[in-house]
Amino acid sequence: MNYLKNNKSVAVIALLSLAFAACKKDNNNNSTAPSTKSTITVENVLNSQPLVESGTFQGTGSPALIQPGQSTTIQFSAAKGEAISFATMYGWSNDLFFAPANPGILVYDANGNPIEGDVSAQVKLWDNGTRINQAPGANVNHPGVADSKPITEVKGTDAQGNSYLPASSLVKATLKYNGNSVFTLTLQNTSGNTANPTPLSPGVWAVSYIVGGTLQNPAPLYTSGQVTANGLTGIAEMGDNTQLSAYVKGITGIFTPLSPILVVVYNGVDNPIYKVGENDRGQGLKPLAQQGNADTLAAYLKGKPGIKAVYVLPAPTTKVLLPVIGAQAGGIVSQDITVSSGDRLAIATMYGFSNDWFFASADNGVDATTKGDISSTIKLYDDGTAINQFPGAGITQFNLAGTPLKTSQPIAVVPNPNPFTTLPDISKIIKVTIK
Repeated sequence: MNYLKNNKSVAVIALLSLAFAACKKDNNNNSTAPSTKSTITVENVLNSQPLVESGTFQGTGSPALIQPGQSTTIQFSAAKGEAISFATMYGWSNDLFFAPANPGILVYDANGNPIEGDVSAQVKLWDNGTRINQAPGANVNHPGVADSKPITEVKGTDAQGNSYLPASSLVKATLKYNGNSVFTLTLQNTSGNTANPTPLSPGVWAVSYIVGGTLQNPAPLYTSGQVTANGLTGIAEMGDNTQLSAYVKGITGIFTPLSPILVVVYNGVDNPIYKVGENDRGQGLKPLAQQGNADTLAAYLKGKPGIKAVYVLPAPTTKVLLPVIGAQAGGIVSQDITVSSGDRLAIATMYGFSNDWFFASADNGVDATTKGDISSTIKLYDDGTAINQFPGAGITQFNLAGTPLKTSQPIAVVPNPNPFTTLPDISKIIKVTIK
């Protein structure tokens, strides 16, 4: 179930390869103040996670089983290519569980249209391989005789010759699209009045990030043909989702690249990139915030009064600054700058897996002669030009092959927690130092 692959950066490059060229320095300041040389360095220090969302589900009784005739729902967000996976115990068995085949149930078709309706055919029955199977039914002895086999799909009969109807006859799965990349998956226990009646246990669900067309964890809950792991046995043998839930929660979080960094040195004017409470000025911040393209704003600013220097800093090879992926360090860029007393400095970069969020220097930037870590001066803003969706799980997010939906709102700080998720401290995502 390892998800860390060295080729993930190549996949990201393929998706996010934007031709960002560094803009030449433009010095309009005729001040005779002595100048000093510094180096600004920006790093993506985010310890990324492979799952964008995960959670648990259960019935309404005590214990919280989903009895025949009952149902439960899972609400989640997803981008094109992302899938919903889940696992729940076949309660009247020794160690069988229901789950879709990996990577899960895809929720968009090839054209990016949401899939709705009955997707029960994608639900399968699996043998966890940790117990000898008895004839399924209310009289199964738990936990039973230990076994040590890999996970296998049960196709009509198990290893001991016990018979089962297709999983789709026992569990009905239905997708509904709620709009704005949000889905509801309903799981209904339809095993009553069949040859295989059984309660369903509390379960676990997960959605993996997709990066450059590749899922970061295409097998988040189990892997067919491999020995069970990460707490799945708790569900398969006892209907206890505690351990597997803790595991997926530990690998659920934030994954985002940062776009090429815009750096501006200025004097005698306010922060030239943006102002909180104003609408996007139409000078090029929108392409930066929605697409990660800083070239338009850089070209606009160059030569304007008070603007001393403008740079766009793409990461070597990848252009974007990738996060930390396992042992792979995050992206880093540096730029030598020449500044004088009274100069200010501001930066901006896109939160890559968003609709139009961007990191930028707060207020009027920083004293350009400052030395040290200035990460605390960076905040995350919403440009107000695109309708927001769950970051990393939005069908209209540009860097997930989507087209942002237009809106017009004033630029504002992104709250944390926000309506979608809770982000790490900004200093754990982007690090900015001047030496």
